[in-house]
Amino acid sequence: MPNQAARAELGGFLRMRRESVARSRHGLPPIRGRDNGLRREEVAFLSSISVTWYTWLEQGRDINPSRQVLDAIGETLALSPADQTYLLSLAGFSPGGTAPPGEPPDHVHRLLEAFGRSPAFALDPDWEITAWNRAYAALYPRVRTVSDDDRNLLSLVFTDPSIKLLMPDWEVESRRFVSEFRMQNGARLDEAAVVRLLDRLRAKSPEFDRIWDDHTIEGFQTRIRRFDHALTGEIELEYHRLTPADQPDLNIVVYTPATDTAAAQLDRLVGEGSVT
Repeated sequence: MPNQAARAELGGFLRMRRESVARSRHGLPPIRGRDNGLRREEVAFLSSISVTWYTWLEQGRDINPSRQVLDAIGETLALSPADQTYLLSLAGFSPGGTAPPGEPPDHVHRLLEAFGRSPAFALDPDWEITAWNRAYAALYPRVRTVSDDDRNLLSLVFTDPSIKLLMPDWEVESRRFVSEFRMQNGARLDEAAVVRLLDRLRAKSPEFDRIWDDHTIEGFQTRIRRFDHALTGEIELEYHRLTPADQPDLNIVVYTPATDTAAAQLDRLVGEGSVT
């Protein structure tokens, strides 16, 4: 729950942004010769909230707006991603899960390719795989052909038979995936995207249904993960997860060679299995 200082800052922030919004963005005529600036009642109407509620926000009252309300206000005020993250933080929300899903910026793609022979991919808060490098496509070729709707890491672990063949420790690792997902997204279990994913997995995978009901929790830890690939045989890779400072809702997952043998295997894998 935000303190008084945070509430006051939130109110001042909203007032400043409200006064700078172009009225034409919302199809509104100039007011008193000014093209910028919205009335409180206009913000409230465009955000589908009451004028009283919005006024209390600007006054720094001790109220607790939902993330959905703040997202709606942010859209009305044309907040930048950084502004929206700041607004949410002032209201007591963590930045995780605030960015809209979609294609990562070009610099994320360049970062993934910079890992070279190390397979790497990007995950959004719902664990959708939004980008990957050539090394990851060589390790897991199906990532290129699976439909956008199905390219979810948690879903693929339980619904793609090729992953069971690729991961000899699937029984152990699948439980870790579920535990890590629950740890990361436990506060979002009522959000529509998460509900859809879990409902789909429960319907498609009895194994997932059983593991999910165990309610196991495990935070992410760098560890060794084994793969059994047709080109290399068994290969040991170390599993890392990074978060770009300017993309706080994005996780970069990187598999680096755990041994000199694994490094040579990755060289062979990328050389023989990569695609353009």
